[in-house]
Amino acid sequence: MEPGKRESWRTTMLLAYQSLGVVYGDLSISPLYVYKSTFADDITHSDTNEEILGVLSFVFWTLTLIPLLKYVSIVLRADDNGEGGTFALYSLICRHANVSLLPNRQVADEELSTYRLEHAPETAAGHRSRLKDCLEMHRSLKTALLVMVMIGTCMIIGDGVLTPAISVFSAVSGLELSLSKSQHEYAVIPITCAILLFLFALQHYGTHRVGFLFAPIILAWLICMSTLGLYNIFRWNPQVYQALNPVYMLKFLKKTKKSGWMSLGGILLCMTGSEAMFADLGHFSYSSIQLAFTSLVYPALILGYMGQAAFLTQHHDFDSSYQIGFYVSVPEIVRWPVLVLAILASVVGSQAIISGTFSIINQSQSLSCFPRVKVVHTSEKIHGQIYIPEINWMLMILCIAVTVGFRDTKHMGNASGLAVITVMLVTTCLMSLVMVLCWHRPPALALAFLVFFGSIEAFYFSASLIKFLDGAWVPILLALILLTVMFVWHHTTIKKYEYDLNNKVTMEWLLALSDKLGMVRVPGIGLVYTDLTTGVPANFSRFVTNLPAFHRVLVFVCVKSVQVPRVLPAERYLVGRVGPPGHRSYRCIVRYGYRDVHQDVDSFETELVESLATFIRLDALFRSSDDAGDGAAGSDVDYDPLRERRSSSENALTVVGSNPLRRRISYEYDDSHDGASSVEIRVESPGTTTGGGTIELVAAPPRAVKKRVRFLVEETSPDVEDKRVLEELHELCEARESGTAFIMGHSHVKAKPGSSLIRRLAIGYGYNFLRRNCRGPDVVLRVPPASLLEVGMVYVL
Repeated sequence: MEPGKRESWRTTMLLAYQSLGVVYGDLSISPLYVYKSTFADDITHSDTNEEILGVLSFVFWTLTLIPLLKYVSIVLRADDNGEGGTFALYSLICRHANVSLLPNRQVADEELSTYRLEHAPETAAGHRSRLKDCLEMHRSLKTALLVMVMIGTCMIIGDGVLTPAISVFSAVSGLELSLSKSQHEYAVIPITCAILLFLFALQHYGTHRVGFLFAPIILAWLICMSTLGLYNIFRWNPQVYQALNPVYMLKFLKKTKKSGWMSLGGILLCMTGSEAMFADLGHFSYSSIQLAFTSLVYPALILGYMGQAAFLTQHHDFDSSYQIGFYVSVPEIVRWPVLVLAILASVVGSQAIISGTFSIINQSQSLSCFPRVKVVHTSEKIHGQIYIPEINWMLMILCIAVTVGFRDTKHMGNASGLAVITVMLVTTCLMSLVMVLCWHRPPALALAFLVFFGSIEAFYFSASLIKFLDGAWVPILLALILLTVMFVWHHTTIKKYEYDLNNKVTMEWLLALSDKLGMVRVPGIGLVYTDLTTGVPANFSRFVTNLPAFHRVLVFVCVKSVQVPRVLPAERYLVGRVGPPGHRSYRCIVRYGYRDVHQDVDSFETELVESLATFIRLDALFRSSDDAGDGAAGSDVDYDPLRERRSSSENALTVVGSNPLRRRISYEYDDSHDGASSVEIRVESPGTTTGGGTIELVAAPPRAVKKRVRFLVEETSPDVEDKRVLEELHELCEARESGTAFIMGHSHVKAKPGSSLIRRLAIGYGYNFLRRNCRGPDVVLRVPPASLLEVGMVYVL
C-alpha cells in the first residue's frame, strides 16, 4: 500500500480480507496448542476449575495488552514509508540519528523521496536529546543496537523452524481422539513430516497460484472456531465470562505458585504471530490490518479460548494431560471436517512464517548482515514474493528434525515460546528509541512504554527461559549460530570497506595511465565493481598493473543499499565523471532499498548505458548553463570560485532516471577528518533568464563531513548538441556494440599478525568459510560468466 495515500472503505475492506491469509494465519491457529502446552506438565486441571479459569484470564489479558494495545494501537504507527518489521524500526532510527554502521553513505542519499523524516531537521534540532548524542558518540552503543536487531532477526528465523512444526503437529494430533494410542504414535509423526515436506517443496513454485485460497481458509477457520466457542459457552458454562476478571489471574498464581509461573511459557503462545501484523504492514495498510484484527480475529480468538475453557470446566476425567486440547471440545459429529480445516489453516499459517523468514533474510543480506544467498522472485506481478533455495531446504531439515526429535507439543511449545517473546522484547526496545529519536516524544513517555510492556514480556520471557532443558535450548542454539554468522560477516565486510578506502589510488594516477608507454584502451565497456563511492579502487590498479590495458569506456559501478525500504527508479542512478570528458571514465552509483528487487544483468546493462547517455546530455547542458551564467552582463548571481573545479570534479553526480525533471547534485568533501563544516544548497533553472532564480541555504551541522551540495532542476535535453557531445555518444554506442566486461574483485581475507585467537578464527577461518560456501557477488548481481574478469585481492585486516 502506498504510504500517504488515503484508501476508500472498499479498498480497506478488501485489504482487510486479504490480510487474513497472509498476516493472521499463525495467530489464528494458536488455540490448537495453547491449552495443551500450558497443562502439559507444570499444572493440572482440578475440580475447582481455578487453573483453567486463571489460564483463560491470562490469555484474555495477554491478547488484549500485547496484540491489541501494543501492536495495533502503537507499533503499527511506526512504519517506514508503509513498511514494518525489525529492520523498518532500525532504518527509522538510523535516519534520525547517526547510528548506522553501514559504509559508503552519501549526502545525496538524504535527498531520496523515501528518505522521509518524521520532523524536518530544523524542527528536530530543537529536540536534541542526550540519548541521541550518547548513541552517536559511542561506537559500542551503535554495535549493541545492531546486535539487538540481529538477535531479533535470528529469533524470527528460529520461529520459521519451530512454528510450522508445532502448528502442523498440533493440527494432525486431532487424530488422537479417533485412533488408539499405539496407532496415534505411529501415524501422527509420519503424517506431520509428509505435510511439512510437501509444504517446503512447494516453495519453489511460489504462493501466487494458490494464494487466493489463503484468506477463505483462515476466514472459514475463524468462523468455525468462534461458532464452536459460542456452542461450548452456551452448552456447558455460560458464566465462563467471569474469568475475564483479572482477579482470577491472582487466584491462579496464588494457588499454583512456581508451577503456575512456569506454565506461562505455554500461555504466551496465544500471541504467536502478533509480530506478523507489523512485519507484513508493507503488503497492506494500517487501517486494513487494524480492521481485520479488531472486528474479526480478536473476537474469534477470545470466543475460541472461552469455549474451550467452558467445556473443560465441566469435564475433568481425562486419561492423560495431552487430551486437554482443542479437539476434545469439538463435537464428535463435526470432528473430522474441523480436523481437515485445522490442517489447512496450519499450512497457511506456516506458509506465512516461511515467507516472512525469506523476507527477513533478504533484508539482512541487503544491509550486509547475512552472507549472500540466491534470491528467486516467484512472481513477476506481486512484489516481495521470494524464494531462497538454500534457506528453504535448511528450514525443512530443521523443522522435520524438531518434529521427530520432540514428538510432543510440550517441548515444541517451550522452544517456540522463547523465540516469540524474544522478538517482542526487541520490538519493545526499538519502539522506545523510535518514540524519542523519531517521534520526539518525552523520554518519560518512552520509558513508560518500555517499562509497562517490557515488564509483561520479561515476565513471560523468564518463564520460557526456565524451560531451557525442556526444549527452550533449540531457539537459543539456533540464535547463537546465526548471530555468530551474521556478526562475523558484517564485521569483516566493514573492515574490508575500510581497507579499500585506505588503499584507493588517486585520480592523478588514473589520468596518467593513458600517457604511459604500452598502456592501451581496448574497445568495449568495462564495468569495475567496487564498494567505494569515490576514488579508484585498489583492485583496478592491480588489474592494469598485471594487464596493461583497459576499456575505451570505463565505468566504476557501486551497487549499494540505502536505509530506506525502496528507491524510486527515477532516483536509482547517480552518474558522474571520473576525470575530464575526454578520458571517457564515469562513476555510477546504483542505490537499492532493503526491500527492493535487484535487476537482472540485461536490463541493468541497458539502463546503465541509457543513464550514461542521458548524463552526457545533461552534463553538456549544465556546462553551457554555467558558462552562460558566468559570462552574462549584469548578472546578480554571486561568483563561485569553485564552479570550474566542481564541474570537472569526480564528486559531481547527477540523479538520472525516468523523471523528466533532472537533479544535478554536486558536492565536495574531505574524508580525512570529521570537523564541522557548512553546507550550501543552490537551486537553479537553466531555462530562466541569466541571473535569476538562485536560492542559497547555508547550514553547519555538527560533526558533519565537509560537503558542498548543489541541486539543479533541468528541463529536457538540449535542442542543439555540440560536436563533442555527439562524438561522446557515438563512442558510447560503439563501445556497447563491442561488448561489456565485468571486472570484480576475488578476495581472500586474513587477520593481521599479532591478532587475537578469536579474531584469527573469525576472520581467517569463519569469514573465508562463509565466502567460499555462499553465493559470490557475480552470482548475486547475475553477471554472465563469459563476461567476468576477476582480480585477486588479499585483505589483511
